[in-house]
Amino acid sequence: MNRPTKEQLAAARDVVLEDVIAPELKVLFCGINPGLYSAATGYHFARPGNRFWPALHGGGFTPRLFKPSEQGLLPELGLGITNVVARTTARADELTNEELRKGGVHLASKVAEFRPEWLAVVGITAYRVAFGAPKAKIGPQDDPIGGTRVWVLPNPSGLNAHWTPATLAEEFSRLRAVTSHSG
Repeated sequence: MNRPTKEQLAAARDVVLEDVIAPELKVLFCGINPGLYSAATGYHFARPGNRFWPALHGGGFTPRLFKPSEQGLLPELGLGITNVVARTTARADELTNEELRKGGVHLASKVAEFRPEWLAVVGITAYRVAFGAPKAKIGPQDDPIGGTRVWVLPNPSGLNAHWTPATLAEEFSRLRAVTSHSG
């Protein structure tokens, strides 16, 4: 995968990144919103330094470390990817609380339509705003969304230095342990 040029990154602000989704997935992972790098390449969590793919593998969800360009293999494993907000930005903190709340409503309808067993939101702050849950913590949530159980994971962005690759993988593996024993 070639690195996007500055021009391609600038043009990516108008791109809507397609979901990787299918009915009745085991886990639908949900990012906050696409970054410019992901929108320019067409792949979720594509920016070098984003730890989503290593955490997904380290947590036991994939048999090997997938490249972002292999995201189309996820539904075969019962996995998918969407976002709270479709709008592409350079940084998630460019989103408004109103966009996050509207995104939460849209996400709830998507979950109702596709009925994944688990919704795994990667980003605690975005989850708190989108779903009006200011006291939510990392891990399983008490309130399902349309019958789908919810787990909040840390944001895998390289900007989230509080979580190391090892601790991200541990948190992903906590979710994996639950999903491998359910349904």
